[in-house]
Amino acid sequence: MNGSVVRESGGLADVIDRILDKGLVLNADISVSVGGTELLGVKITATIASFETAAKYGLEFPSGTNLNAPAWQKTYETYVNCPECGNRREEKLLIEEGCPVCGWISPLKNKRMLEIKENPSE
Repeated sequence: MNGSVVRESGGLADVIDRILDKGLVLNADISVSVGGTELLGVKITATIASFETAAKYGLEFPSGTNLNAPAWQKTYETYVNCPECGNRREEKLLIEEGCPVCGWISPLKNKRMLEIKENPSE
């Protein structure tokens, strides 16, 4: 069938990786009522995500989290896969330098190289 959907089966590690990459939010409203009168009401929101995903979506971090630590600077970098071999690399480096694994060169870098060859004096 041409229109069929193919699902890949993955292990627990794949599921955890996907949850941390995309994030998961659980909301629960719990109330205890007696005779139609609410005695206790609790609203719970739990979020499961990697720090990178949480930072991307602006989620609040626990108090005391040092957001100026060097590791936090990595959360502002965007990683993508090489279109040729699938190697995961920082987007900026992939566009500017290409892929060191398969030798793929971005069209933007190709364009710059052609401009330099055409105008060597500049």
